[in-house]
Amino acid sequence: MKALGQFPFSRLRRLRTQPWLREMVAEVRLHPSDLIYPMFVQEAAGRTPIASLPGISRVGMDALIEDAKRAESLGIPAIALFPVVDASLKSDDAREALNPDNLVCRAVKLLKKEVPNIGVICDVALDPYTSHGHDGIVVNGDVANDETVEVLMQQALVLAQAGADVVAPSDMMDGRVGAIREALDEEGFEQVSILAYAAKYASAFYGPFREAVGSKSNLGKSGKHTYQMDARNSTEALREIALDIAEGADMVMVKPGMPYLDIVRAASDAVDVPVLAYQVSGEYAMIHAAAEKGWLDADAAMMEALLAFKRAGARAILTYAALDIAEKLRGQ
Repeated sequence: MKALGQFPFSRLRRLRTQPWLREMVAEVRLHPSDLIYPMFVQEAAGRTPIASLPGISRVGMDALIEDAKRAESLGIPAIALFPVVDASLKSDDAREALNPDNLVCRAVKLLKKEVPNIGVICDVALDPYTSHGHDGIVVNGDVANDETVEVLMQQALVLAQAGADVVAPSDMMDGRVGAIREALDEEGFEQVSILAYAAKYASAFYGPFREAVGSKSNLGKSGKHTYQMDARNSTEALREIALDIAEGADMVMVKPGMPYLDIVRAASDAVDVPVLAYQVSGEYAMIHAAAEKGWLDADAAMMEALLAFKRAGARAILTYAALDIAEKLRGQ
C-alpha cells in the first residue's frame, strides 16, 4: 500500500465517471427558457434564405406565425423582431420607423393575435429605416445624439401601441433609456419593459445581420465607432450599464456575446438586474461555416458556446440557434 502522501487525495475525475453523475453535479444548465429567438420580418410571404446565416431566413407574416408557434411549443419564452424595410421606404430621417402601420408594427399586432402567450421584443433603432444605414439622425456627418433620442422616443411609443411587450433600444445614444421610460409612462405604458443594449460594441461580428436587414449596402465603409463602444474598453461598459439602469432599464444587454464574456461576467457580478447576452450573427455564422468545412461539430460547438454564456452569468441569450437548440434540449 502506497503512502497517502504519494497519492492524489482529491481525485476530481471521480465526479466525471458516469453520465448521471456529471449531470447531477453540473454547475449550470441550459433550458429553452434561457433562449430568445431573433427573427427577420419581410413583406413577402414565405421565406427568403440568408446566405451568411445558414438555416435562417427572412420570413413573411405566414412563416413568422409558424415559427413563433414552434418557438412557443419548444418552451422559448420570447422572440425579437427585426424588420427588413423596403429601400423605397428608407429616408435620412427614418420616418417609416414612426409609421404605426409599418412592417414591424403589423407583425407585432398579428403575433399578439395569433400567438398571444409568446413575448415580443422590438428593436428600437433607426438603422433598418435610414438611407445611410446609421442608427440615428446624421447631422454634419455624424449621428446627432439628442435629435436621435427624440425620434427613438416616438418609435418606442409606436411599438408599444402596436403591442410590444419589451422595447429594446440598441442605438447607444446617451440618455435614450430615460427618455423612452418617461415617454412610455406618460402614455400609460408603465408595464412595457425596457431591455437596454447597454454595452454594445462597434464590432466586426455584425456583418451577416446587416446583410439580413439590408443596411450593409447603405452603411458602406462608414463605421459606427462614434456611438458604439470601443472593443478595448471594459470599465466604460460598466458605466454604460449603470447609467441605463439608473434611467430605468429593466434588463441590460451585452453585445456581441462570446468575444465579451468578460463584460457579461463583470456586469452580472456588479448589478442586480438581469444581464442578457446576444450571440450575434457573426458568432453563429462562424460555427456553421467551420462545420460546413468539417472542422467541428456544429451542434456540440453551439451548445458549448451557449453554456459559456450561462457560466458567465447571462440570464438569457439571444441566438439564431434557439429553435435547433431547444429541440435538442427537449430530446435530452
